[in-house]
Amino acid sequence: MTHTGNDISSSIHQKTANTLSQPLPSAADFQHNQQKIAQLMAQLNQIVLDKPQAIKLALSGILAGGHLLLQDLPGMGKTTLAQGLAELLGLSFSRVQFTNDMLPADILGMSIYDQSKLRFEFRPGPIFTQLLLADEINRSSPKTQSALLEAMEERQVTQDGQTYPLPQPFFVIATQNPLQQAGVYPLPESQLDRFLLCLSLGYPSASAERELLKGQDRRELLKGMNAVLDTAAVLLAQQGVKQVYVADVLLDYLQRLVAKTRASQEYHGLSPRGVLSLQRAAQAHAYVSGHMEVTPEDIQAVFAAVTDHRLGQRFVPAHVTGGQATKTIAQRILSDVAVTL
Repeated sequence: MTHTGNDISSSIHQKTANTLSQPLPSAADFQHNQQKIAQLMAQLNQIVLDKPQAIKLALSGILAGGHLLLQDLPGMGKTTLAQGLAELLGLSFSRVQFTNDMLPADILGMSIYDQSKLRFEFRPGPIFTQLLLADEINRSSPKTQSALLEAMEERQVTQDGQTYPLPQPFFVIATQNPLQQAGVYPLPESQLDRFLLCLSLGYPSASAERELLKGQDRRELLKGMNAVLDTAAVLLAQQGVKQVYVADVLLDYLQRLVAKTRASQEYHGLSPRGVLSLQRAAQAHAYVSGHMEVTPEDIQAVFAAVTDHRLGQRFVPAHVTGGQATKTIAQRILSDVAVTL
């Protein structure tokens, strides 16, 4: 079946008009969503073992309306986490395996000439979904990577002079392999800046690995999962995140952290978009944690995930460093800037 631009726009607007025009969430909505969020994280922790903080940060990023970058060695559970989030959030889901011969049209779609109608009609690509998994994004060329920039920033796709809105909500969860591996293209700073959070899952603990060895296959567990939220609930939660209060004294702390990123010659500091991302992520972390006011702990919890990839921190697998834990740029900044309330 072919679709014209008007068909696609009309279909998307029909699906999201009601949810986008809904009133601000009430206290009862907050309590109801908190129960659902706790249930969602409990189920996801049964799929992705021993990574509760990464799961909480990933969910915070989604409810903040941002995109998520997962960087780690292959086989660490990145794809499983993305699929689990899509399933439990009740969102439509597409997965694109990026390769070095992929073209932008493979993601965005293309115009095909319809001989019977004597005209070109746009056929949407896999990006027309609510949650897109861009698997191994850095295996594709920079030209293909850049095809996502407009979609991630503007929530729309422009092809042949025609603009097509994407479904709401729209998220990209991308995975990338370490730069030390063959056949990868590093993501440019402009692309990295589009991701609200960047996370690494890392190796599981010995007990979690034993459970993986003795337990059921993770893909089979995913098949048995049912949605906990739906599109309307996710959009309502995003509205709730915006209502989370940030006191002036917390904004002072946040700005001192940001100023510290700009005071060094070692790396470039956070841009205004990065600052807004930090505030939004802290609000979402507070919301997921069950309170409607940001605390210093919320800012500290999200700071590394929001800033390290923006400050030029590159992921280096543990086996390359001999398993030695080193402080990231963000962790060093957190230790240097005191909390004064």
